[in-house]
Amino acid sequence: MFLDHVQLRVVAGHGGSGAMSFRREKFAPEGGPDGGDGGKGGSIFLRANRALNTLNPYRHKRDFAADRGRQGEGCLRHGKDGVDITLEVPLGTVVKDGDTGEVLAELLAHGQDVCVARGGRGGLGNTNFKSSTNRTPRHHQPGEEGEERTLDLELKLIADVGLVGFPNAGKSTLVSRLSAARPKIADYPFTTLEPQLGVVSLDRFGGDLLDSWVIADIPGLIEGAADGAGLGIQFLRHVERTRMLLHLVDLSDPVTEPAEAVRVIEGEVEAFSPVLAAKPRWLVGTKLDALQDEDRRTAFETLCADRGQKPIFISGVTGEGLRELAFAVDAALKDKDAAQ
Repeated sequence: MFLDHVQLRVVAGHGGSGAMSFRREKFAPEGGPDGGDGGKGGSIFLRANRALNTLNPYRHKRDFAADRGRQGEGCLRHGKDGVDITLEVPLGTVVKDGDTGEVLAELLAHGQDVCVARGGRGGLGNTNFKSSTNRTPRHHQPGEEGEERTLDLELKLIADVGLVGFPNAGKSTLVSRLSAARPKIADYPFTTLEPQLGVVSLDRFGGDLLDSWVIADIPGLIEGAADGAGLGIQFLRHVERTRMLLHLVDLSDPVTEPAEAVRVIEGEVEAFSPVLAAKPRWLVGTKLDALQDEDRRTAFETLCADRGQKPIFISGVTGEGLRELAFAVDAALKDKDAAQ
């Protein structure tokens, strides 16, 4: 089961107390203070790991506590520091304070980490309070408490291109034909129940091996998704970081006209995020092999013309148009890179 949002409770370790101690040796029965400092409490870190793609490791265990620092001892022996805890999360994880909603970090690069709960400082032993006027200090400090925090972790997958469209519009088929990803495909709505990522390498279409981009397929949307209909819009966050969208329109659908299909999806995307709605979006006519009404093709071409876009037609069954689409998207992404 895909898990893209979870709440954790993290408690850093308390610092160890400083020691109150005096040297007591054979020839120094009344030696000076020698109480060591307490150790620092363990901290808790989050670290991005590209090998993970969900928050499933935290489905059952959501409370984490680091070790406390050990107490100082005599003979200037400092207490041992508590062991830090590092929790690994997928790239694209947004870390928020669960109480205030403040964004603490966005982990976007492999190995990037952030301290989410800092361990308490160890207390000072009495040797630190020795002075010319106080040769036998009996004061020592307790360790500080470690930070406690509730965290909201929200995963937003990182992809170059996001797919949107009605259920059964051909999104999963397109991902499977363009990449090595193998999402579930069937001839009924809501086959895709969780986001899928695929790497599109142009060498499979005769291009350069080094030219590639990442595509994200999310569960299909229906009208009213913003109000919770169907699967809702909880997965749209996974295309927020994409650089462009491909809006797939099923040309073989005998019920919903292309213009209506486009209107509904655009409305749901805008209801979710104006930023997402402002991203470059190409209309792509799918299931060309099953097209029986040429009026639908003409209507789709009119929609594209109204947006100043060249019509794009593909068939996941025959492969028609897939190579041209892959190269066109690659060129568009490179143009965006050059313009930045």
